[in-house]
Amino acid sequence: MSEIPETASGVVWQSSPPGSIYDYIKVASFSIGSDGLVDQWSRRAVDLFGITPDEVRGKDPVEVFMPAELRPRGHRKVAEILDGKEWTGLVPFRMPGEGHAHGVAEVYVMPSETETGERAALCIVVDVRALRRIETDLAASQAIFGQSPFGFLLFGTDLTVQRANQRFATVFGGAADDHRGRTVHDYLSRPEAERMNASLRRVLETGESAVDLQIVGSAPGSTERRHWSINLYRVHSGAGRPIGVAGLGTDVTRRQIAAREAASARRNLALLNEASARIGNSLDLETTARELLDVAVPGFCDLASVDLYQGLLTGDEAPPGQWGSLHAESHGGGSAELRRVAFASAVSDVPLVPPPGCGQEGSAPTALGEVHRYPFNSPCASALRTARVQSIPGEEGTLVQSTFAVPMVAHDTVVGLVQFSRTKGSEPFGERDRALAGELAARAAVCIDNARLYRREHERALILQRSLLPPGDPEAAGLDIACRYLPGNTATEVGGDWFDVIELPGHRTALVVGDVMGRGLRAAVAMGELRTAVRTLALLDLEPAEVLSALDEIARGLGSPSGTQQASRVAHKSREADLSEVYLATCVYAVYDPVTRRCTFANAGHLPPVLVEPGEEALLLDVPPGMPLGVGGEPFEEVEVELPEGSLLALYTDGLVESRDHPLDEGLRAFRAALTDPVRPLEDVCDHVLNTLDTRHGEDDIALLMARIQGLPVEAVGDWLLPREPRSVGRARELARAQLLSWNLEALVDTVELLVSELVTNALRYGEGEIRLRLLRDRTLVCEVWDAGLVQPRRRRARDTDEGGRGLQLVGLLSAAWGSRRTPRGKTVWFELALPDGDPTAEPTVEQLLSMF
Repeated sequence: MSEIPETASGVVWQSSPPGSIYDYIKVASFSIGSDGLVDQWSRRAVDLFGITPDEVRGKDPVEVFMPAELRPRGHRKVAEILDGKEWTGLVPFRMPGEGHAHGVAEVYVMPSETETGERAALCIVVDVRALRRIETDLAASQAIFGQSPFGFLLFGTDLTVQRANQRFATVFGGAADDHRGRTVHDYLSRPEAERMNASLRRVLETGESAVDLQIVGSAPGSTERRHWSINLYRVHSGAGRPIGVAGLGTDVTRRQIAAREAASARRNLALLNEASARIGNSLDLETTARELLDVAVPGFCDLASVDLYQGLLTGDEAPPGQWGSLHAESHGGGSAELRRVAFASAVSDVPLVPPPGCGQEGSAPTALGEVHRYPFNSPCASALRTARVQSIPGEEGTLVQSTFAVPMVAHDTVVGLVQFSRTKGSEPFGERDRALAGELAARAAVCIDNARLYRREHERALILQRSLLPPGDPEAAGLDIACRYLPGNTATEVGGDWFDVIELPGHRTALVVGDVMGRGLRAAVAMGELRTAVRTLALLDLEPAEVLSALDEIARGLGSPSGTQQASRVAHKSREADLSEVYLATCVYAVYDPVTRRCTFANAGHLPPVLVEPGEEALLLDVPPGMPLGVGGEPFEEVEVELPEGSLLALYTDGLVESRDHPLDEGLRAFRAALTDPVRPLEDVCDHVLNTLDTRHGEDDIALLMARIQGLPVEAVGDWLLPREPRSVGRARELARAQLLSWNLEALVDTVELLVSELVTNALRYGEGEIRLRLLRDRTLVCEVWDAGLVQPRRRRARDTDEGGRGLQLVGLLSAAWGSRRTPRGKTVWFELALPDGDPTAEPTVEQLLSMF
């Protein structure tokens, strides 16, 4: 009986709930009367033997249960019992309910008396098989609970410890029995105890087991953090009633450490993989530094900064291995100047305070972009000098708990310093982290050094290319000129596109646009060579087709190998194929005469020029394309076009109108449409074209040369035909004098009269046909004498006895420039004089005059 509650009527007996020990051991009872026959048969006897009371009551139990060979002995024992003796023993019996199988019962027989005083007996019967099962279960339970290498606890329904094994007591102290009645609060910190209690309660209420519950705590007398894996399951009585929760605890601290190290190794490998993918995508020093911190924060640390040597950023040269040696001996006791180029923080509004000993006392944290030095004896300066990682612990009262000062070393050269810091609350740095910090810094250092080398070479290439392009705002007689050059992208700014504006005699202008096939420095060098050749040929005053023919020969010669022919034929062909890609080029060469407003074009495989006449749509000029320069074998054709006053001429390269996103024809249509309003200022027209078209595709360079036609006014030109007779010399002087006076150029009259006389006299003496005199006034004064003779004048030194032969010497002495050129119907000899600026014209010195004799 489990309880005896008090009531108003007295004591009421309350039976025990199911699940008592008797349910397990199957205790049954029956009684034997004075006659030795069964007179009472309990219900548990029915369950044990499978015989109803009607089948056994009033019968001899020996005859009913015992085998025949044991019955005599059984009768003697019953008689002894009825004589008042107790007896305990094992009695075999038949089990009718199991196919007459034999069982063994342990019987406890106690003599008793009836109401009349007669001898009787009370028999208690236990199934031996059930007892053996209980013994086995108890032994197994004791072995599991007491001999288990894991901590074992049994919690009651009130969540107090009912039983603990010796393994648990070994960890938490005392004997196993000392832990009875304790709670999880006696072993764990409050947060962990509350989490454990919640799990116990949930298992007790729901019956759902808790598997691998992770609990962190410390054993008594130890500060070492331990990790336990707890498995909880509900325990029931034989009748299924919950009687508590069993807990099995395993110390998994080593497993946690191994898992943490494995996770750290995986994280480090992932960081290195990410670093390989993200660091060095840009050939820019500052961008590469920021890419390093993007990888490191917060994946590796909480705060980080990158300092690079100031000399490296400003382009100073240093011998290999010498950046890191610029220390106290030459810089006042500290490191060389460094600039903070990048900073990152995973903790908001937290500056990177210098590690202990690395900053000036009382100084503010180094700001981004600030130039600074580290004290000579500081860990940061030591890291720079020795090229070794320095581990710096944090100071009390600061957020940072530890810092790595990592030198950035590339090709045995220290280029800067990176600091990785972790704040308090984060996992401290370990040896694996030191190795990873060095690897991250080394990878970034190589990329930064590559960026430094690229920047240096790129700047040199840009200087070369920009020196080969014409200066800004080129000027030309009768033309308003605007030009643009756009690199394909910032990383490939060096290319082979070029344009040029070349002044020719007679105030004429050569307009050139070309495109060397290929990119990079080699294309820029080839462009420079071709541009120089164009300028040289232009100064010879050749016709456009002749210029391109000569340029084609030059382009083919540029790719020819020099020196002895010792290379193999395969290597020679490979080199020729490689060079042919660079030295093939397209070009448009045009010569504009502002007097006639006529322009002569010749094309070498280039896109046609675009002309926009006032009030008309833009048109592509029909100029025969010809073959690219360097191909050879085909002559070039010329086309002469008269350009109306105020019209717009555009020369360009294919990068302006062609890309992967649209075909060439579509680009040409868009270009022509962008030129529909040529009246606006020419610079605005250029900007409008570049803003309208797709010029940011990054596939090719773009060159654009635009010219608005503004012919010389009629009053700025003096043009006369003279008969072939001696008096034309005097007539030429009179015409020149009158024209100069009308232009208010009295200061040039004497010089022009003298030089005109010399040129007309030479035309009469050595030329042919009618003579033409022309004066042109623009930014300078040009005088031209035309005749039909093909013999070019040649300047020579006359002998002392010669009466003539000094005319061209005098022309060369008194003029700013002179020369001659062939024309379709003869030749033209010209000279040029600067317009007076208010100062008297300089007269030739005596020495200059005597030099002619």
